[in-house]
Formats: sequence, structure tokens, C-alpha cells
Amino acid sequence: MTLQYGQILHYLPDFLLGAGVALWIAAVAFAGGLVIGLFGAAVLTFGPWPARAAVGAYVRFFTWTPQLVQIFFLFFALPEFGITLSPVVAVLIGMTLNAGAYLTEIERGGFASVPRAELDAAEVMGFSRVQIVWHVIAPHVVRALYPALSNHYIIMTLGTSMAAIFGVEELTGRALNANAISFRSVEIFSLVAVIYIGLTIVASALLWIVGRWLFRIRAKVF
Repeated sequence: MTLQYGQILHYLPDFLLGAGVALWIAAVAFAGGLVIGLFGAAVLTFGPWPARAAVGAYVRFFTWTPQLVQIFFLFFALPEFGITLSPVVAVLIGMTLNAGAYLTEIERGGFASVPRAELDAAEVMGFSRVQIVWHVIAPHVVRALYPALSNHYIIMTLGTSMAAIFGVEELTGRALNANAISFRSVEIFSLVAVIYIGLTIVASALLWIVGRWLFRIRAKVF
């Protein structure tokens, strides 16, 4: 078999646009999951028993079932109840809720690692519980758990490929369309694999910039 990349290079701009869509989906879902995780970790740490039980049930459901099944439910089952979601919205909601469950557990570990002296100082200064979480705990969590949060974001970026199943034209979706036309599977998916490597590098660089700029984290890009 002869590899003929020249026959599929005209798809490259389209693939790069798909890579941008994948990066956008991962960034939005991760940001939403980060907020949910912060709220969930705060409830598990400080909340009353009923709230802790509710958050615990949410975490168990979304960590004990496959993300793909969750998105299938949102996209195919909700219309039976009169709720119809577009493919992009279904994928975003599914990935956000799934990320929120995992990040709740990750961030709860960060809550437990906050020095007691910092919490006591915040209480003495008259901080409310919300202010303590936002101004004291959240920055500590991000610094302490930066590697774990970064790894989860990279996994989410690569996991956007499942959006192709629902017709979202991110990188894998566009590759499937190109393959259906050209039948150059080896060339197309080897090129897409290289683009995913580049996408991982871009995501890592974005994490480095955000961590350095917002939280003064001295992290490596790789």
C-alpha cells in the first residue's frame, strides 16, 4: 500500500477548524465542571447532611456510569419528555456534568489540605463561608491540585472525540466525513493523530498561561 498524503492535505484547514471546536468544547465544559466541583466540594466539606447526601449521589452517578451513556441519555432520551437538545448542547452539558462530578472529588482533597491557620485567620477577619471558599480555599486548591486539574483537562480535550457520534463536527467528526469521501483512512487518521498531539500541546500551553497569570503557578508546559 502506498501512502498518498497529497490527496488529503486539502482537508487540513477543515481539520484545524475541527481542532478549534474540540478545544472550545473542552474549555467550556472544564470551566463549568470546575465551578460545579468547587460548589460540590464546599457542600461536602461544610454543608448539612441532606445537601452532602445529594452531592454524594450526583458524584456517584456521574462517576459510576460512562460519559458516553450520559450524553446518549441527554440527546436521545430527553426528547421523550419534551426536551430536545442540539448535539453541541447535549455534549457540552454531558461533559460539564461529568467533569463536575470528578472535579468535586479532586477539589474536596484540596479543601482538606488547606492549613487550619488560614481558615481560622479568615474567620477572625469576619469572612463569610462563601468568602472563605472563594478567597482562601479556591486559590489554594488550584495551586495544590494544578497537576491533577491539568491532567483532567487534557483528558477532556481528547475525550471531545466522542462528540462525533452525535454529529458534532469537531476534529474526529470532520475526519470521519473526509474518510467517507476519500477512503484514505490511514492517511486521514494518522494526520488527525498528529493534530491531536498538537492539540494537547496547545491545551497544555493554555493551562500554563492561565496558571502563571492568575495563580502564579510555576508549572511546566510538558
